[in-house]
Amino acid sequence: MTVSSRETQHRLFAHFAQVAEGLGHGYRLALLEILAQGERDVETLARVTGLSVASVSQHLQRLKRTGLVTARREGRRRIYQLSSPRVSALVSSLERMAEECVAEVDKLVGEVLRARDPQAPLSARELAALVKKGRVTVLDVRPVEEYAAGHLPGAINVPLESLRRRIKELPRSRPLVVYCRGPYCVLTLDALELLQGKGFKVRRLADSVADWRRAGLPVEAGSVEHPAA
Repeated sequence: MTVSSRETQHRLFAHFAQVAEGLGHGYRLALLEILAQGERDVETLARVTGLSVASVSQHLQRLKRTGLVTARREGRRRIYQLSSPRVSALVSSLERMAEECVAEVDKLVGEVLRARDPQAPLSARELAALVKKGRVTVLDVRPVEEYAAGHLPGAINVPLESLRRRIKELPRSRPLVVYCRGPYCVLTLDALELLQGKGFKVRRLADSVADWRRAGLPVEAGSVEHPAA
């Protein structure tokens, strides 16, 4: 039996909707944001998100069924990663669309992000130009594993939980630009306020490492030991 063009279209849109359903939970979006930083096992994802291992496993299985993540075995551990860089771009587009279309999202962004940092964040292109001219020091406050998986060229890694005790290591000769997992990551704001309270000139980056990569800018991998200033 020949399938009509209309039936084919309906079936295609039904499959498209399955992907949308995979995205249709806040916890799953949070997991995808973390996996955009690098592959992770279930236990690590549970620790980072504050969810139970069982809950994380259920959400990952849903994401796997819709093709948004893949998994591999490493001994007894199951390691998850995004199925494609386009998944990160899709989540980023969804976040920005929600900010544009959903009044409550714009309100929360205003109350949390803009209220705590009224200064406009830098874009990837703006930061790249400043780095090229040697005008700023870039600070990555993500966990070491995420930094090692991919970071902005020359960025210093001081995870947020270590920032207060390691603050004397940071150079004061140039302004700092701090970044974390993306425009809605509150870790960046926590670092920003701590640094400003210690007298640093500091701004934040609006984009994530994935955004930086999509802009065609270089990304480095591996851990780097930075000498104290």
